[in-house]
Amino acid sequence: MKFEVTKNANSVVLVVKERKLDVSVSPELKGEFILLCRPTVKTLIVDLGDVEFCDSSGLSALLIAERLMRQQGGKVKLVGVHKKVLSLLKISQLDKVFPVFETVAKAEKN
Repeated sequence: MKFEVTKNANSVVLVVKERKLDVSVSPELKGEFILLCRPTVKTLIVDLGDVEFCDSSGLSALLIAERLMRQQGGKVKLVGVHKKVLSLLKISQLDKVFPVFETVAKAEKN
């Protein structure tokens, strides 16, 4: 799986550099979330700007990140979500779980 990680004072930005968030990349993504979701991190921003497709295993990986962050009082925010992926989030009602922002800068402000 291709991705970039940027760490700030209280937040981590994970940029997913894949077109598909599916069973082929979700195990590695889950592992990365486990490594990144530490008590010192208050906000995990996941940039999905390159992701055009997401299946249930991709949603599962995002939910693992959300659970880990919530357990330590943190948040997961999604950025750059394509229409198809946003539609899946809405159908599964996960748009109520994950705040969605246009840019990383907007996610960091809110």
